[in-house]
Amino acid sequence: MRSVTGKPSKFDAFVDKLKKESPIHIAKRMDAPKWFPIVIRIAAVVAAFLICAVVTAFFEPNAFGTFFVEMFRGTFGTERRVINLFWETAILLLIALAVTPAFKMKFWNIGAEGQVLIGALMSATCIYYLGGKMSEGGLIVLCLLASVVGSAIWTLIPALFKAKWNTNETLFTLMLNYIATALISLVITVWVKSGSGVVGIMEHGHLPLLGDQPYVLNILIVALITVLVWVYLRFSKHGYELSVVGESINTAKYIGISVPKVIIRTMILSGALCGIAGWLLVNGASYTINTSLAGGRGFTAILVSWLAHFDPLVMVITAFLVAFMGRGAAQVSTIANIGGSFADIVTAVFFFVVIASEFFVNYKVKISFAHLKKDKGEEKSSESLDKQASSAENDEAEAAPDSDSSEAPDDVVASEDKEVTE
Repeated sequence: MRSVTGKPSKFDAFVDKLKKESPIHIAKRMDAPKWFPIVIRIAAVVAAFLICAVVTAFFEPNAFGTFFVEMFRGTFGTERRVINLFWETAILLLIALAVTPAFKMKFWNIGAEGQVLIGALMSATCIYYLGGKMSEGGLIVLCLLASVVGSAIWTLIPALFKAKWNTNETLFTLMLNYIATALISLVITVWVKSGSGVVGIMEHGHLPLLGDQPYVLNILIVALITVLVWVYLRFSKHGYELSVVGESINTAKYIGISVPKVIIRTMILSGALCGIAGWLLVNGASYTINTSLAGGRGFTAILVSWLAHFDPLVMVITAFLVAFMGRGAAQVSTIANIGGSFADIVTAVFFFVVIASEFFVNYKVKISFAHLKKDKGEEKSSESLDKQASSAENDEAEAAPDSDSSEAPDDVVASEDKEVTE
């Protein structure tokens, strides 16, 4: 900020002085080796575990060691818990994959929660009205198609407004989450005449079990989609075009890429993937529909995608860590009798520490007190100069009376000469 005269303002002078006098200096990290970000992130994960253990001990004394034991017991204690852990990882990973193409294009799709709910609603609608009236295989396929088409249309709305009128996609997609929740509430009110607001378990449209274990087919489907999305983003022409649009819209226009077309196409893909997530939640997991079916995964998936730097393969690790922290913390809260919200606290601490570590990946902090020593040296030299100047002034002051007395005889002689002349 500059003043009216064009000179630096007092605020700029204050900031410059603060930068000069501060012992802490932050600089962009330019020459870090490739292994450095990996080490920082691993250290951040370890630190997150330690902090969560300390938080556990704060609520329940002598529970520091119990935290680590119950975290692993709650996730790997039984075969069923292991399958549940991988299912939670898979559904979170799928939603993260859904928002990734839009984010790489710099289209901030915050509506994954509502898009998953719309997909689930379309699947549940097919089951409610057509269950028992057609083959189970045909019903499952129909539910999949309805979920994909419904969510794709739901995401097409903000995409069209962004492409044609450049609306704010963040607010638009966020508001659609509330509309999707309201639609499900309305549909449940129509279906459930008793007023309980609970649809209950639907008897038709269940995905088949593999090895008599639930969620196995769901996990395999997500694994296949992960590979396909990775190939699409890395090797396909469409993946290249959305990356160019994300880096610079002007560059995309200059090389002949239709930006509105890329926006619409990418958002349809994101909606389709969210629709598959909704289909898996209804037909392969809960077998019912309610407003909390997505469980906040639409927002958590945004952080999972961002922490992986929009790389589908790295998202497998981040999604697994988040699922591990959530399910393990739920076990800790049960054993330590802390409360149901403890799992959310642990997940929040994990995200906070890991996201904060990105600062040290991109920047380096230097602490130096050399300028303070330099300033002290300058002060001492200035003090010595002042002393020298003051001593010189004192010498001149002492010499001043002598000079006056030496001039007095000359004045007397001049006055005597004047009298003689007269």
